Amino acid sequence: MNGTIAVEFEAVSRFFGDVRAVDEVNLEVQDGEFFSMLGPSGSGKTTCLRLIAGFERPTSGKIQLYGEDVSHLPPYERNVNTVFQDYALFPHMTVGENIGYGLMIKKAPPAQRKKRVEEMLELVQLGGMAERRPSQLSGGQRQRVALARALINHPKVLLLDEPLGALDLKLRQQMQVELKALQQQVGITFIFVTHDQEEALTMSDRIAVFNHGKIEQIGAPAEIYEHPGTAFVAGFVGISNLVEGEVARRITGSPERFSIRPEKIHLSAGSSQPGEGLLSAEGKVRDVIYLGLYTRYLVELDGGGDLVVVEQNLETTSMSALSIKGQKVRLVWDKSHVRYVGG
Repeated sequence: MNGTIAVEFEAVSRFFGDVRAVDEVNLEVQDGEFFSMLGPSGSGKTTCLRLIAGFERPTSGKIQLYGEDVSHLPPYERNVNTVFQDYALFPHMTVGENIGYGLMIKKAPPAQRKKRVEEMLELVQLGGMAERRPSQLSGGQRQRVALARALINHPKVLLLDEPLGALDLKLRQQMQVELKALQQQVGITFIFVTHDQEEALTMSDRIAVFNHGKIEQIGAPAEIYEHPGTAFVAGFVGISNLVEGEVARRITGSPERFSIRPEKIHLSAGSSQPGEGLLSAEGKVRDVIYLGLYTRYLVELDGGGDLVVVEQNLETTSMSALSIKGQKVRLVWDKSHVRYVGG
């Protein structure tokens, strides 16, 4: 990243009748950045991607690509390309023909086209597969072909609309690593839309969290996770306990709403008061879910409310984890891990 702004939204809105799909969004994406738009269905993230691509026009506001106002330019006049979840490959064409399609449309000489296709196949680790058909490829391989086809014309910005959504979990995790490595290799600005928080946290330089057509928070993955700015961000990005009112007052002395991540809480069988800088609550373990790598405990607090606690199974077996169900426990955590969040 070099300080150049690749994509800028200035008070951009997109309304569909009475529905405010995108509502006064301001946004800057840096050149060479892997930027993710994260949010639930209907939050406005995909509409923002379509606005950048030119598939939608803003109702109001301005969209700039590298300083040029493209708000009303058609898609083919924007130096961007899009990769979709369903790959959108031509089944009657070979892999090589699919990848080289954009160059063919631009009437590039066949020799140049063949050379660039081979380069792209190597880039996405599909060397020697130019003559295959998409139907002969796995889901992960088809996704790589779609990426190669999108990158062959050297777009300034690559837009990715939930491109890993159709893959199984292991392949999706593998492709997350590969996609980030590919982005760093080619140095192109990637704007990635997803509802999957793990994808966003794994790959992104920065994340914009969307909700109801607005951006709730923008920041680096660690900042978004460790310092959520709102209750929505705390609850959507990872698991978070939200505590307010009388329950919060008993713990912190204030009814103000706060969040505490489950992995920051420690289970203790003793009833001794916590030391300086620590907060605590007492309760009974209502449920135990053993998940191999870690165990999730649901603790019903004395006086009302529940807290979720997650502990790594460094020495715990499934039997010892499950045996704690129904027992009284004290929950202890560091004050510094409490985040006060608004609505």
